[in-house]
Amino acid sequence: MICWINPFTGLAGDMLLGALIDAGAPLDRIRAAIAATGLTGWELTAERVTDHQLAATRVHVRVTDPCAERRAAEVVELVSRATPEPVAALAVAAVTAVAEAEGRLHDADAATVHLHELGGHDTLVDIVGTAAALHALGVTDVVCAPLPLGRGRVNSAHGVLPCPAPATLALLAGAAVVGSDLPGETVTPTGAALLRAAGTRYGPPPPMTLGPTGYGAGTRRLPDRPNVTAVTLATPVPHRAVGEEAEDVVVLETNLDDVTGEVLGHTLAQALASGALDAWVTPAVMKKGRPAHVLHVLTTPHDETRLRDLVLAETGSLGIRRTAATRTALPRTFETVDVDGHQIRIKHGPHGAKPEHDDLVTAATRLGLPLRAVAARALHESTRAPTRRPSSEGNNRER
Repeated sequence: MICWINPFTGLAGDMLLGALIDAGAPLDRIRAAIAATGLTGWELTAERVTDHQLAATRVHVRVTDPCAERRAAEVVELVSRATPEPVAALAVAAVTAVAEAEGRLHDADAATVHLHELGGHDTLVDIVGTAAALHALGVTDVVCAPLPLGRGRVNSAHGVLPCPAPATLALLAGAAVVGSDLPGETVTPTGAALLRAAGTRYGPPPPMTLGPTGYGAGTRRLPDRPNVTAVTLATPVPHRAVGEEAEDVVVLETNLDDVTGEVLGHTLAQALASGALDAWVTPAVMKKGRPAHVLHVLTTPHDETRLRDLVLAETGSLGIRRTAATRTALPRTFETVDVDGHQIRIKHGPHGAKPEHDDLVTAATRLGLPLRAVAARALHESTRAPTRRPSSEGNNRER
């Protein structure tokens, strides 16, 4: 399911949550996810309002616990208890993004940084509630129109700051934005963090079949327009060239700085053997200059949970990210050729052909020939007597 966000006058956590409820997210499931965190002293309600003749949903968080400031690690611990697990994962990603942004701005460790306004009950309810609403609606892809940025100043726990607030700008790195004539804060850090955690893409709506649209109302009253965020739910419409196969896939990623190369190699092999479409490792440098690796696993949504659990078990990682994507696979055929009594499979695509590496290694070793020489002979045999046949073996493997 696609969720296309139109931030008409901006975006805040409560506006996004209200719009998702307006589009059909069940309030009882949202409350249950928040309650699972163990957070007390809050009440979440939603009411229908009219703003400049446009009906919308406004959420209210009534708080009886005065705590408005927490350390980032404490907030992460709270939201990590949300259920089901995908809700907790998105909420943790949002809070972590906020903590890292605040840590960079204040030159402090992200885990120990104090979250002032962002550590309060209403922010936690907005974050976990939005994550629960996206999960309940089956959203796998979030797309957002360019965000309008306000002008002027905003009051904060650190004094008067320019708009957009520094934390908001840090969280919006990579986002598409436009200027706005609206004064004050139009995009909040909470809204920006939720967009980042959801892996949001920016731009016009993709090809899609429209479903319901919901409107979430902000608390500020504007003189000339409704202060709302709109979300539209839709199903994707695939655009395919002749012979193309398009499918929804998921990219799983985790940062690793405490596992050996042998463990990484074993995990890659296990993931591929367990049905991953592809798996690879990229080098990275983490905080404090620590060398690390990012493990990536490409999978179908059907196999996502199984492969996620495999990666976590093999690496001992404490968390994993997911990004929804679409994979386009071109048509391919396979044939088998004979090189001095050794069978070598060759994969043919629209733009070339490639012998299977494992077959080349076996033949080259037994024949005592260079790998390149065996590959050249296999391709030559292929051009002489093509016997291509369609094959499902490896057809979904991305190499």
